[in-house]
Amino acid sequence: MRLEGKVAVITGAGSGMGRSMANLFAAEGAKIIAAEWNQATLDEVVAEVEAAGGEIVGVQGNVALVADCERIIDTAVEAFGKIDVLCNNAGVMDLNAGAAETDDAMWERVIGVNTNGPFYLTRKAIPAMKAGSGGSIINTASVAGVGGGAAGCAYTVSKHGVIGLTKNTAFRYAQEGIRCNAIVAGAVETNIMKSVDPTKMDQGGLARSQTYYAAIPGQLKATDIANLALFLASDESKMINGACIPADAGWTSA
Repeated sequence: MRLEGKVAVITGAGSGMGRSMANLFAAEGAKIIAAEWNQATLDEVVAEVEAAGGEIVGVQGNVALVADCERIIDTAVEAFGKIDVLCNNAGVMDLNAGAAETDDAMWERVIGVNTNGPFYLTRKAIPAMKAGSGGSIINTASVAGVGGGAAGCAYTVSKHGVIGLTKNTAFRYAQEGIRCNAIVAGAVETNIMKSVDPTKMDQGGLARSQTYYAAIPGQLKATDIANLALFLASDESKMINGACIPADAGWTSA
């Protein structure tokens, strides 16, 4: 029970890495606030956790919206009285387009969910963490946050932003009991590609990225990322702060 007594907010909890985090954290004793835009998958993860004997509250919302982010955090405090862990995991993909081919709608959608959402949630969660005994913020970043070949312009910029948010938050609040770390995820078996229409992929950008994809040494499971998030959420990692930890099977080591 590595998270016994802790309250964890997890976004994108209806599928993939977020769903694995919700189930694993609950099994380790955490009370879960599961945030997800898709009501059907949100209902599924709530049912899974409850069937296993865990405590969970589902919140439907879009993390690109300030009001929804504030409601997610308010729900956690109202339901359980505090927040110990925030997993900024929700994310969407782009179409592998470069700057010249990226339209405003795609830019705003990807930056809204991938970067603005973690910022809004972090901003709202920090006062609640400070009112308690501190906390751990875990951002799901990407190899696209430390390089330029893994995705299109919008997604790459969004994940670089997550890395910056992680480092600044870690530095600024280190003396106030709040840690912030990022998981630099590589190729993980999730359904993130369902967030875009594959028939609209930018073929030039996709062809260029194939040279980078060729170096992938292996795909990870969602549970692999959840296990790392569990460690970062637990007191076992209490001296780890501001780290951007690769979880990519060695993809970025070359």
